[in-house]
Amino acid sequence: MRRLILIICFFSQSYIALSQTWEAGVSAGAAGYMGDLNPVKPYTFTDPVFGGQIKRNFNGHWSAKVGFMSCTIQGDDAKSSNGYQIDRNLQFRTALSELSLQAELNLFNYLPGGLPGFGSRRFSPYLFTGVGALAFNPVADYNGSEVELHPLQTEGVDYKKQALSAIYGAGVKYNLSGNWNIIGELGYRTAFTDYLDDVSARYPDFAANPPASPTTPALSDRSLSQSGSPGVQRGDFRPRDTYMFTAISLTYTFVSIKCPTF
Repeated sequence: MRRLILIICFFSQSYIALSQTWEAGVSAGAAGYMGDLNPVKPYTFTDPVFGGQIKRNFNGHWSAKVGFMSCTIQGDDAKSSNGYQIDRNLQFRTALSELSLQAELNLFNYLPGGLPGFGSRRFSPYLFTGVGALAFNPVADYNGSEVELHPLQTEGVDYKKQALSAIYGAGVKYNLSGNWNIIGELGYRTAFTDYLDDVSARYPDFAANPPASPTTPALSDRSLSQSGSPGVQRGDFRPRDTYMFTAISLTYTFVSIKCPTF
């Protein structure tokens, strides 16, 4: 009887413990951008990204995660195959940092930690969504130097360098061994700003509104044909830019099990 109780306790406590566990890990991968300088290629990844995460697994299907990612994103009209973009000749890059809160849904019953769970799988595809807070600061190369674009107000707009973003994506989790897990994911972020690239709408009228800096007109209109007349389209008029990450994460699951002694 004592042995039977211990067995029942072990499996029930294992399942309960696994139903609510903490998980932490690090991530590395690639970052990309889609916006006024890359309007049609959601698969363009240009720079490395690094980050970390702390996760609460509520059960085999639902988790909540706090994550941090740091990267650079960039775009360059000169690398486009579109004639308008080549003539427009704009270029940017920005260091970007993101703090996020995400919810994950495992499509299979995934209980990491190296302990048995009823109907659990060692791997699972998953979906995620959430909200992020990001900071960015676009720069461009000009006359051999790196120039911050925000203070120049190249479109006559004093935009904020912080914004929120809507997060969505998918991935796959696999329990390597015991408490160790490897996770691969692809995620997109719709930023609630159109100025990640310092480009949004129209060329400004510097005759009516004096430029913020003597350098502003030169970096506002870099077109090869000098076609940036006031009111002419400069951006793609979409209200938001997008950035994306594809990353591999290595995580460790913290599990504690306590059974009464006899």
